[in-house]
Amino acid sequence: MNWIISANSSMYDHASSFEHFGHVDWRQGNGKFQKNDIVYIYCTRPLKKIQYKCRVEKIDLDFSNIRNDEEYWIDKTEYQKSLNGKFMRLVLIEQVYNSKMNLENLLLNGLKAAPQGPMKPNENLVKYIESNFNDLNQNDIYPDMVNEDSNAYEGLKKQVFVNKYERSSIARNKCIEFHGTSCKICSLDFAKVYGEIGEGFIHVHHIIPIHKIGKEYKVNYKEDLIPVCPNCHAMLHRKVNGKEIEVDALKSLLRN
Repeated sequence: MNWIISANSSMYDHASSFEHFGHVDWRQGNGKFQKNDIVYIYCTRPLKKIQYKCRVEKIDLDFSNIRNDEEYWIDKTEYQKSLNGKFMRLVLIEQVYNSKMNLENLLLNGLKAAPQGPMKPNENLVKYIESNFNDLNQNDIYPDMVNEDSNAYEGLKKQVFVNKYERSSIARNKCIEFHGTSCKICSLDFAKVYGEIGEGFIHVHHIIPIHKIGKEYKVNYKEDLIPVCPNCHAMLHRKVNGKEIEVDALKSLLRN
């Protein structure tokens, strides 16, 4: 059975919760969920996109049997409200940030209205969702996701490989959502320089080099990822005497 449920990213940080644990314990509500059901999570305003595909691993869990995820709740009042009732464990299968999964396109492909409570998508809608649930099919990939690394594409389709989080378009957009689109090195804002064509364009840099991140490392998109322009990004990855320059050092170099 397939389901669509809705989530508010301004209340709960789903991206970090899934990245750190690979699952979320979710209130079942009125849905008649069963183990191994597939659940697509639609993120409401301002995103208005389906972003997550999960499998139901457990159902009818009491509060005493779920993990404490208070730290991921942005709205603590809503966290208190969430503690009642039965829960199901949603294990992340894939995540994506794809404009083809936005509300407008979903409505054109079988969705009748913006998801609110649990709903069962029809066959055509499921086919559409599945056909686009892959970062490699999306039109939102930016040049910063391609470099000289032979594994440059390995994380575009995220299947809970924690050390590949920085390759995920979800992580990229969570970083930009928090930091904005101005370069953290030179302050360039493409929209101010190029107008509409530059709106939203920026690269994302991983402060800790990818090869130094272990499998168990928990990436924090607020502290570990920063938006940078292509020029500054290239300089951050340019090696002098075998070493890449650090962010603060490049800032200082630019000022001087």
